[in-house]
Amino acid sequence: MASVTAEDIKCELDTFNIAFNNDTVDKMLEQCLCHRLKGDEIVFEWFAFSSSRDQLPLTLGNLDQFEHEVSISVQNMVTSHRIRAEEEEESLLDSYSTPAKGSQKRALTTPEHSQSKRGVARLTSPSLLLSPASFSSSATPSQKYGTRCGRGEVVSSFGAVQGPRWTGKGQSAVRVEMLEGGENSLISSYKYMFQRLRDVRDVLTETIEELGEELRSHFNIEEFSPVSLPVQDSITVLGQVCCDSNGKLNTQSVLLEARQEQGGRQVPVDLSELKEFSLFPGQVVVMEGMNPSGERFVATKLYEGIPLPFYCPSEGKQEMDEGKIVSEPVMVMMACGPYTPSESLTYDPLIDLITIINKDHPDVCILFGPFVDSKHEQIEKNQVTETFENIFKRCVDSLVEGTKGSGCRLVFVPSQRDVHHHYIYPQPPFNLSNLSKDDSERVTLAPDPCTLLIGNVTFGLTSTDILFHMGAEEISSGTGTERFSRIMKRMLTQRSYYPLYPPAEEVNMDYDKFQQFGQMNLTPDILIVPSELRYFIKDVIGCVCVNPGRLTKGQVGGTYGRLLIQPNPVLVEGKRVSPCIAGQVVKV
Repeated sequence: MASVTAEDIKCELDTFNIAFNNDTVDKMLEQCLCHRLKGDEIVFEWFAFSSSRDQLPLTLGNLDQFEHEVSISVQNMVTSHRIRAEEEEESLLDSYSTPAKGSQKRALTTPEHSQSKRGVARLTSPSLLLSPASFSSSATPSQKYGTRCGRGEVVSSFGAVQGPRWTGKGQSAVRVEMLEGGENSLISSYKYMFQRLRDVRDVLTETIEELGEELRSHFNIEEFSPVSLPVQDSITVLGQVCCDSNGKLNTQSVLLEARQEQGGRQVPVDLSELKEFSLFPGQVVVMEGMNPSGERFVATKLYEGIPLPFYCPSEGKQEMDEGKIVSEPVMVMMACGPYTPSESLTYDPLIDLITIINKDHPDVCILFGPFVDSKHEQIEKNQVTETFENIFKRCVDSLVEGTKGSGCRLVFVPSQRDVHHHYIYPQPPFNLSNLSKDDSERVTLAPDPCTLLIGNVTFGLTSTDILFHMGAEEISSGTGTERFSRIMKRMLTQRSYYPLYPPAEEVNMDYDKFQQFGQMNLTPDILIVPSELRYFIKDVIGCVCVNPGRLTKGQVGGTYGRLLIQPNPVLVEGKRVSPCIAGQVVKV
């Protein structure tokens, strides 16, 4: 399915003369992405919903009610579309071949995402220039991006800032490093696609056992019973949530898969006795309940996961600047690609970002891929005039050279949408062998995912859209919390940068490396998760979670984020205080 943009939804709303604002359009865009709908489909559904209720106005509150009440019909509509598409495909295939005896139709599966073409274009060698035209001599600048409104508008905030505006000091003394060093850091490329199913199973089993032991110890549980054990009394079981089909998880399709030492059996779970729950495929859970027949477990209690402790620097390890402790707030900026509008390969948004960096002088700027987006139309159609590697090199050179005067430290995090880079998760960092010694000192090349240390503050980073992937699969009832907070909490309590299993079709997972580098060794002070979904900054069980959005959204400008942090730990009456003083999401 082609990507949906806010402009598509606005056009459809205008057709029906429905009043809207940017917040309601963003909410509808989020619903489109989660339910895999087109812009016209979501507006048709809203029009029908509103008309049956005396023309309800389009507000955020009414959209929440709309999503809750019509989610089943939306899912049925999507399912019928899939079935019809599969039937048409099979009819086409049948016309070219003779069906085998006793052949059956394929099982319903999740729709496949189109794979990007990763061919190499013709090589040219234009000189490096800090101008949009230098990136594509034949490209036409985006008119919609150039005429955007609301530049510099703050659309989400956290905490409070003293003073008229945000600015950093470009402190070159700020320490930026990977928390996991040496052998515990994914610092180079590796061979992948050699894993066996047995190895994947072993990784999943070990994860279940480790989290299960933590929960058993925390809640003083004597022992776990086999989930398929026929018993009339209440028992406590441990397992992993999975779905009974290839479709989307729902309350009637939840299975609990036991550990391998119990045979790995999958048992259906009845959730009707639970007052509240939030579940997704791959989640490791401890449940209390009964299984009288041994064929269906009736859950009566769901134990909450336990997050890891926060980072505690070793005694005497503090940020130093020529022998002095750096105690002034540090400004951290973050932006996520794509760095071009969808209809043009001119890098106007990247140039604007460089201008903002030079104006605000952040101490650290974290830049997430994609830098050369595999989902860009011109790249998919191979309509570029140079190699992808060359385009990326000039993006990096422009950022490094263009921000030298700001004193800003740069962190580059790759994306699986970077067409020139390894298409694997966990993803090794970029290789920038052409950087000078001076430039290398202020550039950090990070893998995806990773835990970064800025001063004594830990940053959890991942460019993979776990928000979108989990948001499309999670089911919940009675929690009283909104989706983003629930997903962030599940990541922290499952102690993983990607707890979803099976992963989304576009995520090429290597479970051997994932076990080493995809798990959280601590709860980060700040967790940054760029996503197609709506931007936010919020505190979730003590961790400040940030979705800065993307720098471009289709043909128009998007958003970036900025934080003020206290680089050294602060204790008040012996209790930890969040190092994040304030945060904002701003329109580019």
